[in-house]
Amino acid sequence: MAEVVVKDLFKRFGTVVAVNHINFEVRDREFVVLLGPSGCGKTTTLRMIAGLEIPDEGRIKIGERDVTYLDPKDRNVGMVFERYALYPHLSVFENLAYPLRVRKWHLAEIKKRVNEVAEVLKIGELVERRPSQLSGGQMQRVAIGRAIIREASVFLMDEPISHLDAKLRSHMRGELKRLQREIQSTTVYVSHDQIEAMSMADRIAVLNFGEIQQFDPPERIFNLPSNRFVANFVGEPSMNFLLCSIRQDGKNVYVEGDGFRVAIEESWIKGSKAWEKGEDSLTLGIRPEHILLHPEEKRKEKNLIGGKIYVVEPLGTESIYDIEVGSKVVRARAITSQTRFLNSQMGHPAWLEFDPDRMYLFDSKTEETLAQARFAIMEEGTV
Repeated sequence: MAEVVVKDLFKRFGTVVAVNHINFEVRDREFVVLLGPSGCGKTTTLRMIAGLEIPDEGRIKIGERDVTYLDPKDRNVGMVFERYALYPHLSVFENLAYPLRVRKWHLAEIKKRVNEVAEVLKIGELVERRPSQLSGGQMQRVAIGRAIIREASVFLMDEPISHLDAKLRSHMRGELKRLQREIQSTTVYVSHDQIEAMSMADRIAVLNFGEIQQFDPPERIFNLPSNRFVANFVGEPSMNFLLCSIRQDGKNVYVEGDGFRVAIEESWIKGSKAWEKGEDSLTLGIRPEHILLHPEEKRKEKNLIGGKIYVVEPLGTESIYDIEVGSKVVRARAITSQTRFLNSQMGHPAWLEFDPDRMYLFDSKTEETLAQARFAIMEEGTV
């Protein structure tokens, strides 16, 4: 296997800048996910690494070789696409064997290698079938097998499981992670699904508008987002954002906005960039799981925020509450068994508590993170 080095990569299609001078490295045997919304440049980046697109500027190295202008066949990369790209008239065995046949391998070597790959992917009993006789998950395993059978230096995967149903997608995430560890491959994986990225990657590169917003392990992406876009894109349901300002009343410091006021630690806010901004141009961010719901009899307790229930989504073991606070709707995520005391009828009063240790502050104009959550700062050495 080998490392991948992308340096100052730039690609334009007409007047549209698809990839804007990005830089990153994928270590040997590392699993890196390029994550972002449609049109962010992640697939274009992968295609340039594969040699299917030529960059306008920048360099790409795989191992010790500069492969920027090499043909795909000369890069020794294995690719898995969203569509299976299997030959419908060939058996599973012949689909797996095809990359070796075109490289003039001997039949005995082909049979041995196909059997090895089929065993790793647990598709040994399927080798005589044709693609039309396989399920979606089985076809995807064959497509993966055809990529790994060559013992490529790097594996490139472009949303390979995005079209599968939710249950099979969950299963395939685990299978791909296990396979990557087993064959110890260097892998670059493209996805728009933050659950895939968080559960599979060693590191995640979050892209938007052709630029890398943050490149870190999943825990840091989630707990220490570099800006509002990253904070919003990673996490389900996504983070709540509320315009706010900082107020000081004697020794007490508050973050307040339309319909809410939360007491915060003076040391936290004064140790952040948010304090330098003064009272304006701030956005508070808090994840739904860090908002606590309280029964009406506790409404007079300190730091509680009054609101009205907008809608409730029961999801079995948990429920998502949309609650009107001021002129905004805030989402709270709660374990169903712990919220049976609530009247969930639309328009009924609700009482919320923002966990002050789990709040973030962003610059409303630049969207830069100005104050990370206190719990994340305290755990930064282990995140």
